[in-house]
Amino acid sequence: MAEDASSIDSTIPTHTKAWYYSQHGRPADVLKFDPNWPLPQLKDDQVLIKVIAVSLNPVDYKRIHGEFKNVDSYLPVVPGFDVAGIVVKVGGGVRKFKVGDEVYGDINEEGLSNLKILGTLSEYTVAEEKQLAHKPSNLSFIEAASIPLACETALEGFEHAQFSAGQSILVLGGAGGVGSYAIQLAKHVYKASKIAATASTGKLELLREIGVDFPIDYTKYNFEDLPEKYDLVYDAVGQTDRAFKAIKEDGKVVTIVPPAYPPPAIFFALSSKGSYLEKLRPYFESGEVKPILDAKTPLPFSQLIEAISYLETSRATGKVVIYPIP
Repeated sequence: MAEDASSIDSTIPTHTKAWYYSQHGRPADVLKFDPNWPLPQLKDDQVLIKVIAVSLNPVDYKRIHGEFKNVDSYLPVVPGFDVAGIVVKVGGGVRKFKVGDEVYGDINEEGLSNLKILGTLSEYTVAEEKQLAHKPSNLSFIEAASIPLACETALEGFEHAQFSAGQSILVLGGAGGVGSYAIQLAKHVYKASKIAATASTGKLELLREIGVDFPIDYTKYNFEDLPEKYDLVYDAVGQTDRAFKAIKEDGKVVTIVPPAYPPPAIFFALSSKGSYLEKLRPYFESGEVKPILDAKTPLPFSQLIEAISYLETSRATGKVVIYPIP
């Protein structure tokens, strides 16, 4: 046993290949590749992960642009939240995982504060064990990487809104990462009575496929002018002022896009937990809730800048996933 551990330790890297930025700006201008980024010392509650796949989120390019400088000023930074990979080393206090385990998660716990300096856009990354879950065996690493931040956000939004079975919901931005999971969770986890969602013309069929009863083409209709009203509007695109015109008298609006007005919507920044992923594991293993991957997925790490630029166009359907340097 000791010999095996020694053999493993001898292969543990001290540096990693990674994308980073040392100033804020357009990703195409500021992202650079470092073949020799130093890995931090592993803490007792952390694991070292060999990255297999990473999904991109709007928060990635917003962070690079400097939108969160007041809480995220440290530079240089390796960005990235979501990861799926293999555990190659564990801290002394780790009990949930062992070397060789296939894991996934969002490695940043506290929304937009205390963000990791070493994110997931790297050949190796480090995360606390409480941020991670075992990868469902029926999902590929590419599929698993697409889940954490978006799906956990969708789930937490429902919890903040105290959504319950038999209620109706309208999802704004139903074909995006958070929106597509919100629809599936509303249907399979929360047993919503009726699900409506907005998307562009070409994405309406996807909405039907993942459980939407009433797809709304936002290029043709203003959802707030339609007669149907809802118990909850889940705003994943930043249309909170319009959302309040689409709720019932005692309805609620939950949004992930600030500012949350008027009147006050339920705004939150995700508090990421591996336990969220464990809670949803049966729904992924049964196939009820499925990862929605953009047609361009997966892209190689060498095309990271192109992938982020594409995500910034808001034309992606589902999640954009990249896989690391071999």
